[in-house]
Amino acid sequence: MKQIIIVDVESDGQVPGFNSMVCFGAVIVDKAGKFDKTFYGETAPISNNFNPEALAVSGISRDQHLKFPHPGTTMSDFSNWLNSIPGSKVLYSDNNQFDGMYMNYYCHKFLGLNPFGWSSRRIGDLFCGFFNDPYYKWKKHRKTGHTHNPVDDAKGNAEALYWLYTQGYKLF
Repeated sequence: MKQIIIVDVESDGQVPGFNSMVCFGAVIVDKAGKFDKTFYGETAPISNNFNPEALAVSGISRDQHLKFPHPGTTMSDFSNWLNSIPGSKVLYSDNNQFDGMYMNYYCHKFLGLNPFGWSSRRIGDLFCGFFNDPYYKWKKHRKTGHTHNPVDDAKGNAEALYWLYTQGYKLF
């Protein structure tokens, strides 16, 4: 059984390793349309490089970020959460170039492997294919507002993906 895990990442810049993940959220999508199984993690910086504008998006200051838990601790907690979920996991996100890249880097760096494997899915591409429209505006199907709290943002993305499922997309 495959489990769909929607992930959203906030960071202090564009490039993992050069920049740091600030926090992330994950939400499980289930057939009942419940989005109550979530994970939230904060990670201390792994680099002195940061873009103040990128960090400001999260609403978290550099001083706050410096006090967050060591990424190894947070990633271990995330791994334990994932392991409590039966079946294989597939990472879905709004922007795999960003969210998936950060998760892949942090999982490999702090866990030694990526529990999602080699692949992930971009939600927007599923909508574009389903509607045969490369510019389909899928974000209108979110119910939870996009606040840059990564759990809120992951929930909104999960809601949109679930809406696609209710339209006949074979998700499960």
